[in-house]
Amino acid sequence: MSGAPRGRSALSRTVIIAGAGIGGLTAALTIARRGYRVVLLEQAERLDETGAGIQLSPNASGILVALGLRERLAPHVSTPQELMVANAASGRVLARAPLGVEVEQCYGAPYWIIHRADLQAALCAAVAANPDIELRLAAQVDDFAAHDSGITVAARCGRATIEERGIALIGADGLWSRLRGRLGHGAAPRFAGATAWRALVPAEAVVCELSAPAVHLWFGHGGHLVYYPVKGGRLVNVVAILRDDWHEPGWSAPGNRDELVRRIDSGGWRGPPREIIDAADRWLKWALYDAAPLAHWGRGRVTLLGDAAHPTLPYLAQGAAMAIEDAAELGECLGGTDGEVAGALRRYEQRRLARTARTQREARRNGVVYHLGGLAGLARSLALAAIGGERLISRYDWLYGFAPAPTTG
Repeated sequence: MSGAPRGRSALSRTVIIAGAGIGGLTAALTIARRGYRVVLLEQAERLDETGAGIQLSPNASGILVALGLRERLAPHVSTPQELMVANAASGRVLARAPLGVEVEQCYGAPYWIIHRADLQAALCAAVAANPDIELRLAAQVDDFAAHDSGITVAARCGRATIEERGIALIGADGLWSRLRGRLGHGAAPRFAGATAWRALVPAEAVVCELSAPAVHLWFGHGGHLVYYPVKGGRLVNVVAILRDDWHEPGWSAPGNRDELVRRIDSGGWRGPPREIIDAADRWLKWALYDAAPLAHWGRGRVTLLGDAAHPTLPYLAQGAAMAIEDAAELGECLGGTDGEVAGALRRYEQRRLARTARTQREARRNGVVYHLGGLAGLARSLALAAIGGERLISRYDWLYGFAPAPTTG
């Protein structure tokens, strides 16, 4: 992968991004479209293909389509026709909300579901095809220093240290961001009291209803279950989130299936939730972490993006979407600047602070509502049934109707 020439003019248009996750890769594309050279520094030696499914609601899919990724993503996405919400103990369907054509007509972009590895591969292919983006693996950003002409970034590559110079540094280095601490945000993410279990099930191993093109959401006391097709419908992505005190950091710890079965049996989960869990042989798990919204993200020529700035619990399915939105807004703000990079980064942050904080709060609230039991759980179910599916989706107009605001120079 090649970059622009390394002369003075190249350095004056170079933006450095720490982290090549979904947010970092998308930011590289949005920034390069604005005429910048981008250097992506990723600490992993290779971009891993592990991970869970991702729901790309219209606020995220619309940005990816605008980046020209529809054809790359088409073989890998599924378009769910509905969101089905039900009670895991009684089996009662509480609401059916239309997705599919109705959502695309309403918000101007599709509602997609995809495996994280497929989205990452599509973004990587687009990055590789762009001569203004350079991706360096096995390069962990350790520190940075600001100076009059820009910023110098120090990164560790094995036993060696390299330096990269540019006009801005974007910290897209995830939940346990090193750059967040370097910017003075000392509070570490806190354990959110729940663990997510994930598995992939071959579609042919389950009955048709379990692999249907829909997002299935089952509420249980102290936990919930989500499943939907990925890999173009060949696999079913299954995620169970349960209250827990296991809180080891990481993304892919082995999960003991017998432990999971005991947990759901104690909650009285029956029918399709039990069937889909029985169909999965190999489980991975990760502890959920949360963080309060930050009052500010960066300073000078440095800012944050995605989970590094606003880790979002999965109860709203917006973690990846918020990082994609960040990337789009960042590209707009940098594209609208006339050389005043620090001001552009502050405008980006001001555009994003309130929206990402609201998304964090709403996700946290959903986590409480999803796991209610007893009379509180009954009241929740009755209220949801009374609202109905179409009104349920319209409650997220503020979320799904997003489009990055254009910036003029």
